[in-house]
Amino acid sequence: MNIPFLGHRQKKSGAAVLSADGGAPDPEGIAALLSECELLRSQAAEAGVGLDDTAASLEALDQLVPRWRDDEEVLPWLGNDAGLYLGTVIVRTVPGAAWGLWPHGRPVVRLASGREVDVVTAGHEWAASGVPELSQLYGEVAEA
Repeated sequence: MNIPFLGHRQKKSGAAVLSADGGAPDPEGIAALLSECELLRSQAAEAGVGLDDTAASLEALDQLVPRWRDDEEVLPWLGNDAGLYLGTVIVRTVPGAAWGLWPHGRPVVRLASGREVDVVTAGHEWAASGVPELSQLYGEVAEA
């Protein structure tokens, strides 16, 4: 996912730290933008699942009947949203976690340990096959 309108990126380790104006990073603005996940939130709401940016909501998503797998147009968008939502939950609930950007433009979550988690790829895998479960990946990341 390439997000050129986010502005300049400051290089730091593998992923760049996101910056809205080329100066200091704007983590709250970036987090708000990446947390929108409109398609996923809409699909979840239709199924009666509220997404409140908690680990429990990831468990609820894992239980949804994957009707989207039959729609080749929706699948990649939903996978992207699932990854961004997973990242949103991690950033909001795991101490020291923050959004970063790999050189090719894909958002990742950087943990306090320095590990970078490619949440977008995980979201695509979840949308396509259900594996790994979002809650399982969250649990692994939260314990690290």
